[in-house]
Amino acid sequence: MALEAISIFTLIAALVLILISCEIFTNGIEWLGCRLGLAESATGSVLAAVGTALPETMVPIMAIFFGSEAEGEEIGEGAILGAPFMLGTLAMFIGGIAVLLAYRRGRRTDVNLTLDKVHVIRDLRYFMLAYTLALIAGLWGMQSSLDLHGGNYAIAVILLAAYVMYVRRTLKDETLIKESSCPTLHLTRLTGMPPTGKLGLALISFQVLASLAGIVAGAKVFVDGVETVSVEIGVPAMILAFLVAPIATELPEKFNSFIWYWRSKDVLALGNITGAMVFQSSIPVSIGLLFTSWELAPVNIASIVIALAASAWIYYCVRYKGYVSWKCMIASGSLYVTYIILLLAFGHT
Repeated sequence: MALEAISIFTLIAALVLILISCEIFTNGIEWLGCRLGLAESATGSVLAAVGTALPETMVPIMAIFFGSEAEGEEIGEGAILGAPFMLGTLAMFIGGIAVLLAYRRGRRTDVNLTLDKVHVIRDLRYFMLAYTLALIAGLWGMQSSLDLHGGNYAIAVILLAAYVMYVRRTLKDETLIKESSCPTLHLTRLTGMPPTGKLGLALISFQVLASLAGIVAGAKVFVDGVETVSVEIGVPAMILAFLVAPIATELPEKFNSFIWYWRSKDVLALGNITGAMVFQSSIPVSIGLLFTSWELAPVNIASIVIALAASAWIYYCVRYKGYVSWKCMIASGSLYVTYIILLLAFGHT
C-alpha cells in the first residue's frame, strides 16, 4: 500500500514537472524563433516539435539497442509507431477540447483554427508520404518468401533525405514572429535582463535548454513509473509499447499545444503536433527500418492505417473545407478509441 502511494506521488510529481517545464519551454521557444528570424510555422514544426520529440524518441532507441533481442524489438517498434498514432489521434482530440474550452471561457474568439494552410498541408503531405512508406515496408515484412531488407534500407535513406528537405523548406517560411506577440520571457521576469543582444539570446537559449531538460527528466520518471505499475498489474509488452509509453512521452507535445491553443496561437499549436508527426514518421521509423526486422504484427499495421486516416481527415478539412474546427479535431481523435478496441481484442495474439 505504501509502495503504491509512493508510485502515485512520483507520477504526480513527474506530471507537475512536465507541465511547468512545458510552460517555460513554450515561452522560451517563441522568443528563440523570434530572435532567429523564423516563422511561427518553422518555430512550431521544427524547433518545438524536435525538442519535445526527444523523450519519446529515446524510448525505442533504448529498447532496440539495450533491450532483450525479441522484446526489445517489439517494444521499440511499438513505441516508434505509437508516437505518430497518438499525435494524429489523441493529441488532436485534446487540441479540440482545448479550443472549445478556451472559446467558452472567452480566451478565444473563434472555434476554428487560424492557420497557415500552406504549411499545414505541407506537414501532412510529408507525414502521409513517409508513413505510407513505413506501411509498405511493414506489409512486405509480413511475408517470408523474399528477403526485402535491402528495400527497408532504401526506404530509411529516402525518409532521412525527405526530412532534411522538409526542414530546409520549412525554415524558408517568411511569416515572422513579432516580439510584441511574445509574452515576457520568464527569465527576464526573474533576472530583469532583456532578451535582446547576445546576452539576451544566451538567456533565451538557457531557458529553452533548461526547460527541455525538465521535460526529458519528467517524462523519463513518468514513463518509468507507468511501466512499473503496468508490469505489476500484468500489462502485455505490446499494449505497454503502443498505449502506455506513447501516452506518457507525448505529454510535452500535448501540453505545449494546449497552452498555445488556449492563447489562440494556432500556427504554433498545430505546427507542434504536425511537425512532430513528420519527425516521428521519418527519424525513428528510419531507425526501426535499419536496426530491426520491421516484421510488424497486424495491430501495428492497423495503427499505421488509422494514423494515416486521421491525418487524411485533417488534410481534407484544411484543403477542401477550408478550415479546421474543434469538431474536425475531435473526429480525428475518435479513431483512437477504435484502435484501443482492436488492441485489447487482438494485441495479445
